[in-house]
Amino acid sequence: MELTTDNFDSTVLQAKEPVLVDFWASWCGPCKVMSPIVEELAGEMEGVIIGKVNVDENPDLARQFNILSIPTFIIFKGGQAVEQFSGSMSKEMLKEKMEGHLG
Repeated sequence: MELTTDNFDSTVLQAKEPVLVDFWASWCGPCKVMSPIVEELAGEMEGVIIGKVNVDENPDLARQFNILSIPTFIIFKGGQAVEQFSGSMSKEMLKEKMEGHLG
């Protein structure tokens, strides 16, 4: 799901389920590595929302969440950022981080 300044509050901050947000850019090599992993998880995991923010197209969101390097992932729960991490990782690691916030 593509997240923008227009739909971020309603999709992420008002969500009842945990939300994983991937802050990325098209020119970022590690972002390209993580993109298919994020998309696979979005198709496999239930009870979560997974979305992506292009930092070049949505600089206000990148500033709002103090994104200094990409890819950066933030897990939101109940409208609050509960975990933030950067860089590339395995699908299993990313899934484990999300599963820690389910329930």
